[in-house]
Amino acid sequence: MKFILGTKQNMTQYFTPEGKAFAATVALVEPVVVTHVKTIETDGYNALQIATGTRKAKNINKAQLGAWKDLGNFSIIKEFRLDEAASQKKGDIINVVDVLSAGQKITVTGISKGKGFQGVVKRHGFKGGRRSHGQKHSEREAGSIGAGGVQRVIKGMRMPGRMGSDRISIKNLEILAVDPTSNMVFIRGAVPGKRGTVLEIMTQ
Repeated sequence: MKFILGTKQNMTQYFTPEGKAFAATVALVEPVVVTHVKTIETDGYNALQIATGTRKAKNINKAQLGAWKDLGNFSIIKEFRLDEAASQKKGDIINVVDVLSAGQKITVTGISKGKGFQGVVKRHGFKGGRRSHGQKHSEREAGSIGAGGVQRVIKGMRMPGRMGSDRISIKNLEILAVDPTSNMVFIRGAVPGKRGTVLEIMTQ
């Protein structure tokens, strides 16, 4: 399994040389730096920490500055667990062409768009109440939430509440094209999040 970090840019149409058109998400996948290598002997499990992006040193705590030293001041850091010990070492740079290529199947993980507090019609797809026979303001009401004799609301009842901002993984997405000069990757279909959302891209 290989992995890298990217940021969602926008959606577009991608045309193949055969003339087929696909809805595609454009992701900016800049080079990442290995900031820490974890092993079973030292940490109890195998993992690789990679980082990308930049921010001001004054916004980074001293522990991280000391750990990174001359590697850079990063804004995005993620850790990926491994089944075996990593072959990379601290300070190695991973480029988009080292991980991704056209035709690959990938898994993309990101934080979905936050939609705030929503009712049951939008959140769970309820149809709402009838529009006739004396109903007045029940078009989008949830209806009954109880059961006879139980005297409480059953755990797990679908009700209004906060929607979105969830960590979502989408499997079996396909790489349509990789542009190594601009570090742009064209992914067939949609991925979670809004523009600028950090994406964890893993090969299958």
